Amino acid sequence: MAGRRLAALVPVLAAVSAGLFAAAAISPFDPLVGYLGARYESTSAADRALLAHQLGTDAPWYQLYLRWVADLIGGDLGVSRGFAQPVSTLLAQRIPWTVLLVVVAMSVAVAIALGAGVWAGMRRGGVVDRTIAAACVVMQGLPPFVVSLAAIGLFAVGLGWLPPAGLTDAGADVDVAQVARHLVLPASALALSQVPWLLLAVRESVSANRSEDFVVGAVTRGIDATTIARRHILPTSLAPFVTILGVRLPEVVVGAVLVEEIFSWPGVAGAFVQSAKDLDMALLAILTVGTTGAVMLGSLLADIAVVALDPRVRADG
Repeated sequence: MAGRRLAALVPVLAAVSAGLFAAAAISPFDPLVGYLGARYESTSAADRALLAHQLGTDAPWYQLYLRWVADLIGGDLGVSRGFAQPVSTLLAQRIPWTVLLVVVAMSVAVAIALGAGVWAGMRRGGVVDRTIAAACVVMQGLPPFVVSLAAIGLFAVGLGWLPPAGLTDAGADVDVAQVARHLVLPASALALSQVPWLLLAVRESVSANRSEDFVVGAVTRGIDATTIARRHILPTSLAPFVTILGVRLPEVVVGAVLVEEIFSWPGVAGAFVQSAKDLDMALLAILTVGTTGAVMLGSLLADIAVVALDPRVRADG
């Protein structure tokens, strides 16, 4: 299974990237708008045509695509017109901040989901379980940008406890304390947007596994509830949890884009949005392909983890 999915990765990425160039060709947006900025309106049509020819943006989309593929194979990611710097340099500057945000947010989300989900699942129908389930239902209906704006309004504007945006305070050096303080709100917003789905998956799985024969047998042998939950119920409940985590990866990517934009976090999201508006294809194509590849690989790793965690899946396979 893993081999077939890895083999499908290249043609899928090729189709996605080709489709992106084809869609850009029929887009009503002019890539020169982002390149010229405020000068676009004052530039004559003849000068625009000459500039488009010099930049190569007037070529058919398939020529632009094949040129991009050839450069990519040769290790050249191209130059971003909008940011006026090599794409490789831009990614090296921004990817670490996106990785930091996503890793911290998902670590918090996973910890909350496992802790509260196991607690609720082991006490299904109780007050705590009903409270957690109701909170999750409410949170599921709130998109990440709503959670982000609410967090800014409460903790940054209302209480003044945390900064509303940016990587550091204005004029401050980039250090651990500054970054950590500015990371709290965006990471919390992204984590909270993912917790309900993960928590409910753990809750349902734990609740279902409580009635399994191996759990009943453990109870009859006099094993205490904590040990049963930790050694018998939780391991088999992790497989559905990991599956949901893999399925949610595209939502995590979208959520990260929204959160970074709202909090002015200097990750790849801002570059993604700007490259899409400017049709900055050198940057947009590599970000699209990279994101698609990351989601596909993450989903594959999640499926592999499910097989490793649940012996029943291995037996069925």
